[in-house]
Amino acid sequence: MVKTNIFTFGAPEWLWLLVIVALLPLIYWMLRIYARRKLSRMGNITTLQRLMPDYSSARGWIKIALLTLAAGFMVVALARPQTGSKLHTVESQGREIVLVVDVSNSMLAEDVSPSRMARTRYAISRLVERMNNDRIGIVAFADEAEVLLPITADYKMAESVTKRLSPDLIAAQGTDIGEALEVALLSFTRSTKDSKSRVIILITDGEAHDSTTEAAIEQAKAEGAIICAIGIGTPEGTPLKINGEIMEDNEGKMVVTKLGEPLLQQLAEATGGIYTRSRNDSFGLDEIIARLDEMEATQLSLMTFEEYDEQYQWFLGVALLLLIAEMLIFERRNPLLKGVKLFER
Repeated sequence: MVKTNIFTFGAPEWLWLLVIVALLPLIYWMLRIYARRKLSRMGNITTLQRLMPDYSSARGWIKIALLTLAAGFMVVALARPQTGSKLHTVESQGREIVLVVDVSNSMLAEDVSPSRMARTRYAISRLVERMNNDRIGIVAFADEAEVLLPITADYKMAESVTKRLSPDLIAAQGTDIGEALEVALLSFTRSTKDSKSRVIILITDGEAHDSTTEAAIEQAKAEGAIICAIGIGTPEGTPLKINGEIMEDNEGKMVVTKLGEPLLQQLAEATGGIYTRSRNDSFGLDEIIARLDEMEATQLSLMTFEEYDEQYQWFLGVALLLLIAEMLIFERRNPLLKGVKLFER
């Protein structure tokens, strides 16, 4: 067990009220201006102030400052500040799975309903729902590759990242599968280096335009990672539409995007994985999951917070003290303390 001092909030949505709290001094200032204007209608301000020797404008500002601070501390208390007091290690048997997802423009093709990209997002969400002890990472690629989610056991975060998968994530268009696989291999943790529990699930239409795939295959074999590939699309292909407009190449010919299966089959066969083709009636994940179940699980360690200590009572206590201080200060001077000049006008 390891002690930690991580600070967080149990109900952070309440913190938006701090914006309103910050406006209290401004509202008070505006009300004072309004009151001063009404008072000026009754006569000269300087003369009227002489008729009210016990009144102190400074006291008003001190009261609103105390009230603002008290309200601020109360809002923080409502947000339930917490300190992570305990950290422990959870041991489990599982695998490390990195999803390598093609987000090039060709994934917008609609030869798989409703589109290759939408179908991919749906399938990944279903996969994450079925995961238990495994860890997951997500790499998106087009002509470049980017780690969207490092290896984690946070399935909610994985679902959130999955919803964002689209061609807008990668500016450089193309399909560099080799670089994507290299990035995926770097995503695995050191603890699984000598295990047989590293899996890459490649989801793409297979239209690769790179020359680094062979090197990535050799690297995967050397690191004991298997590649399971899901080809999404049809070998016959379909015209590529973006925003309803059919795309054309430099020669003015219609761009037809086709599923390139030979490369995906080669990747799977060379690393001991399997290749499946996504269809409208089945994405192909069932076959992949069956292959994963055959794999050897390894010991995975995960550091998790066991509990949080509530700290709201301290902020609430300060808020109450400030409110008491605010109530004890009157805008008029106390005749019994006439000789004590703590608050000058």
